[in-house]
Amino acid sequence: MKDELRKQLKIRRALFQGEARERADIAICEKFLSSFSRYESFFIYNSFSSEADTKRITGALLDAGKRVYLPRVEGLHMRAVPYGKTQIGAYGIEEPSGQAFEGEIQVTLVPLLAVNKKLYRVGYGKGYYDRYLKNRRTLKIGLGYSFQIEEFKEDEWDEPLDAFVCEKEIYEK
Repeated sequence: MKDELRKQLKIRRALFQGEARERADIAICEKFLSSFSRYESFFIYNSFSSEADTKRITGALLDAGKRVYLPRVEGLHMRAVPYGKTQIGAYGIEEPSGQAFEGEIQVTLVPLLAVNKKLYRVGYGKGYYDRYLKNRRTLKIGLGYSFQIEEFKEDEWDEPLDAFVCEKEIYEK
């Protein structure tokens, strides 16, 4: 079920382009910043391909003097690394090359292919974010487009989000 949903949403997201996508990304950024920029530290996925854009959010937070961390994959685990010099890492995604951060981060932005109304997400199927988020005290926020809201049954290892930000609104628990 999840594998089929992943395939469908990758296609749907890839077809969402041009001016409509640009407007949606701007709206997501504005909604996120107006609701969550009061925090000081952020772990933000480095958007690629057809994911909801995080570069505007990252830039705005850095300009505001916030602490920003990007993910780096190390084996089966993901580490938070301070924003800085990047290199192409696992899965062809730009990853930071600095020293990993071991402390708590207030807000984590999570990529997704789908999210349900209980705020569980379908990711890419490797479990990196579920493993990273387990037992962490961080506000877990998914970013995506309104068409990514789907009905599906979550698995017992799935970590729920605290909020989902899309171009239309913010869904919270």
